[in-house]
Amino acid sequence: QVQLVESGGGLVQAGGSLRLSCAASGRTFSTYAMGWFRQAPGKEREFVEGISASGGSTYYAGSVKGRFTISRDNAKNTVDLQMNSLKPEDTAVYYCAEAMSLPTLLAGNSNYWGQGTQVTVSS
Repeated sequence: QVQLVESGGGLVQAGGSLRLSCAASGRTFSTYAMGWFRQAPGKEREFVEGISASGGSTYYAGSVKGRFTISRDNAKNTVDLQMNSLKPEDTAVYYCAEAMSLPTLLAGNSNYWGQGTQVTVSS
């Protein structure tokens, strides 16, 4: 049984930083692309950033360019999202996801999802 467990969310002021972490278990972590999505109240879930199985390729949404950075540690089965220069519009529930490949992840066809962690950015 694959499990993805997010942590690190919280309340932060605009301009601040948070680091989200997702711990995976259940199968060979290093063979799957990983990513982060988010869903704000009243909005659809949207892609934030993704990373290939090896960690050699990343892809991000334009709205987080230069502010968010995804990384993974295949030895620890974790994927992190470092979020800097946070804005009120970044407020959302953030979800970790696993997919067969980065293109599959970008298409929203993830195999598994975490439960989500709330990020709230105050102005």
